[in-house]
Amino acid sequence: MLVERTDLRRYDNGRYTGLVSREVRSFIAQSSSPEYAAPGDTYYDGSFYIIEATKRNSHDVKMGINESIPSSFRITSDGELVMIEDNGYPSFRSFPAFTKQKIRPGDKWQAKAERAVDPLNKGTVTKMPIYVEYQYLRDDVFNGEKVFVLSAKWATRYGISYIDFAGDAQLKGAFGSHSATMFVSAATGNALVVRDAVDETFEYADGNKISFKGTISLFTHYPPAVDRDGLIRSLARIADVKDAAANKGSESNGGGKKSFGGKSKGASDSTDSAVAGSSSAGTSGTKQPGRTKPKIESSVSKSMTVDETPAGLRLTIQNLQFKPDSAQLLPGEEERLDQIAQVLKQAREQMFLVEGHTASVGFASGEMKLSKERAHAIAEALVQRGIPAQKFICKGSGGTKPIADNSTPEGKALNRRVEITILE
Repeated sequence: MLVERTDLRRYDNGRYTGLVSREVRSFIAQSSSPEYAAPGDTYYDGSFYIIEATKRNSHDVKMGINESIPSSFRITSDGELVMIEDNGYPSFRSFPAFTKQKIRPGDKWQAKAERAVDPLNKGTVTKMPIYVEYQYLRDDVFNGEKVFVLSAKWATRYGISYIDFAGDAQLKGAFGSHSATMFVSAATGNALVVRDAVDETFEYADGNKISFKGTISLFTHYPPAVDRDGLIRSLARIADVKDAAANKGSESNGGGKKSFGGKSKGASDSTDSAVAGSSSAGTSGTKQPGRTKPKIESSVSKSMTVDETPAGLRLTIQNLQFKPDSAQLLPGEEERLDQIAQVLKQAREQMFLVEGHTASVGFASGEMKLSKERAHAIAEALVQRGIPAQKFICKGSGGTKPIADNSTPEGKALNRRVEITILE
């Protein structure tokens, strides 16, 4: 899971107005590449969600169900991150970037990257190109792992030679500085932690100047091990387990470390320390599709199936009884929801992505809205059965991900479903 943690002091026209603290978390997994994909390009889908430090009357406000911010992108063979579905995340693109040349401590290189910003949380993202100077500082050890320590410095410059016409029209300029330190795994060439010291100002058309000073930290959080064997056995009692659901079933997850960085060719194995290859931030928590193992025998329930995805085990629930064109569940689903809740309670440390789907009947906006509402309805029903609300991330995909032919009643019925992925 990629985490971007922001702790910034905000100043409005030079006057301190408060501390901006937020945390953006994401689960990103490799997706299938389209037929037209260039050789070496890798495609990813992600679900981002925001946790803000919120207090009311000096008490923490209880967290609720998380809303997914979808993202999809590809990483080219030379490490460039290219957005496909862009809702502002990841906010750092093609960062960090590592030289392909063999280097020694003290060596420097430069690379272009991109940053997406929305300083006032208006919902309008502005993209700014950044030109980063990197330096290889030294070798060290971080959390028991040998690392290369690098620095990265760049200036915030916006509104002079570049304007994002799709961004915030009221943002007229930006200036400032960034100075980051990062630890890069000597074994994999992936960045493990980036800590960025920020001092920048944004100028708006109404004359206001909003400044931020503090730190932005990027790192990968490794979830505790999940008992896949136990989960699959429990799921097999209530659903049909497909072949690939046995993937890694007999292996210990061990909280498996995943890379913070999308494309990395690792480091030199010579006696002289070196960083080589290229990498793009924003893909921490990405998972490669695993190897398929023999099918686990299970009881058959045609209304629920389990399969393996790059993001984790996915339970697909079909034939859910909702009122027509509504997210209100009809009576009769209680037993099935009870069974699902009992299984999910076994994954005590995992998050759950609940994704709603509809048939495609030509009303895309309505289908998207309904699919989100139905995902929330299922999550809320499971919260009522004792699962903490903050463990759920809800997403609606409307009719954009059919699994059957929408031209037949049978196909439409299959496409109307809710999926719950146990994220790893």
